[in-house]
Amino acid sequence: MQLKQLEIFVQVARLHSFSRAAEALYLTQPTVSAHMNALEEELGTRLVVRSTKELRLTPPGQVLERYAAEILGLCQLAEQEVRTAAGAIAGTLSIAASTVPAQYLLPQALPALRQRYPQVFFQVRQGDSSQVIQCMTENGAELGIVGAPTQRPGLLCVPFLTERLVIAVPNTPPYQRLEGNLTPQLLRTLPFLVREPGSGTRKQADQFLRSLGLEPQALNLAAQLESTESILQGVKYGLGVSIVSQYAAREEAAAGRILLFHWDSPLLERQFYLLYRRSAALSPAAAMLLQELPSFYQNQG
Repeated sequence: MQLKQLEIFVQVARLHSFSRAAEALYLTQPTVSAHMNALEEELGTRLVVRSTKELRLTPPGQVLERYAAEILGLCQLAEQEVRTAAGAIAGTLSIAASTVPAQYLLPQALPALRQRYPQVFFQVRQGDSSQVIQCMTENGAELGIVGAPTQRPGLLCVPFLTERLVIAVPNTPPYQRLEGNLTPQLLRTLPFLVREPGSGTRKQADQFLRSLGLEPQALNLAAQLESTESILQGVKYGLGVSIVSQYAAREEAAAGRILLFHWDSPLLERQFYLLYRRSAALSPAAAMLLQELPSFYQNQG
């Protein structure tokens, strides 16, 4: 078995798609298919079953996924430790991040860091908090960024950035006439857009609403969407209102496509946290990010 074959197999297993795996690895779909066929021929068994509706792993495929993820993680850790010994700020820096850090915080900060450290390749994997921790403990991600603290053994959790959640509403005359004033009574009647139940933003928004005497499930729920970007698009086009990250919403607000209502409540304030392994030496690239990322946002004001 070749490492390239294992890398392709793991991507196919995680994304449940040959085409999405090809896109993630910057390969053509025939190349992915050829590597998968060669791997199955070498092992003498089918690893995946494809139908018109889904792709799933066979029992042998499930076994291989576990070992392949561990092998690839060890390879990445070996590269990190070699570069640490060499002292070079270079190579691949694997970062696992939850939605807002992956979609909004890192894309804002990485261009400046890339300009200063052009030999670093930033590999960002997006998932919820549990998936971020899994990436760090099982799949070789060296750093993690999440919106809630974790007590996972073996990981250090360091706050680096504070933000506020805001109420995003369509930029239309009925909302403009409110002039930034919302009441709990009005919130009870407005069409609400919410994230999926496992979302950190959803959990914090629910706590805030309950502090106002509003039971989240009793609101006028219009839709549940599974990304912050989908929520913002729904607000922009008038589907409803939502409680969202200020960092995520400010570009749409600055362009006049939505309005932001601010509520003075400590329940709408949250921290973002950097995660790294307690016992492992940081690569020079990871140490750089731990130092530079908080400084970047402090300089942003």
